Amino acid sequence: MKIRAAAVAGAFYEADQDFLRQHLTSMLAVAGGCSEIRPKVLIVPHAGYIYSGAVAAQAYTTLIAVAADIARVVLFGPAHRVPLEGMAVPDVDAFVTPLGAVPLDREFIQAACALPGVCISNEAHRLEHSLEVQLPFLQTVLGEFTLVPVVVGHCDGLTVAAVMDALWGGPETLLVVSTDLSHFNSYEDACALDTRTCTRLLQRDSSLNG
Repeated sequence: MKIRAAAVAGAFYEADQDFLRQHLTSMLAVAGGCSEIRPKVLIVPHAGYIYSGAVAAQAYTTLIAVAADIARVVLFGPAHRVPLEGMAVPDVDAFVTPLGAVPLDREFIQAACALPGVCISNEAHRLEHSLEVQLPFLQTVLGEFTLVPVVVGHCDGLTVAAVMDALWGGPETLLVVSTDLSHFNSYEDACALDTRTCTRLLQRDSSLNG
């Protein structure tokens, strides 16, 4: 079996399984559950857990009520480590974290490969943290699921949207978008910028540009 090993365990989150599980359980407990929201898509930050874990936990607690219905996660995150034109999916069988292996959904990955702007690149995934840091949260809340990991490089929004549409699936499929939204702003500026971004997303404004 070909695996993509954890690259940032011990840096962005704990490498020890017990400590990691304890930290995740604590963050999710503080965040509390939310049975009113049944999300199809989550937008979640991907910094180290000490910086953004509490915010990520707020998002992931919304899955607790629907966890039994979710069998597949389609995960998008930006490329940080290698120059990438378009999007990349890996040619491996599983992604591994200290909590265990997450099998990849080969059928959905093959469907993604047939779309414009999508290539196969294990190197684009090998050291990428934007996807990896989401996996322990997903493993904790969902238990077993299959994964479709997509690293996004230089690529226009409509091309990414076409891939998201193709992989949308039904209630068994959850879409997760890993993003920091903004960097290096004051708390007040970040709140203002991110609020405007969220408002435009809810309005389905397709003119957003990073």
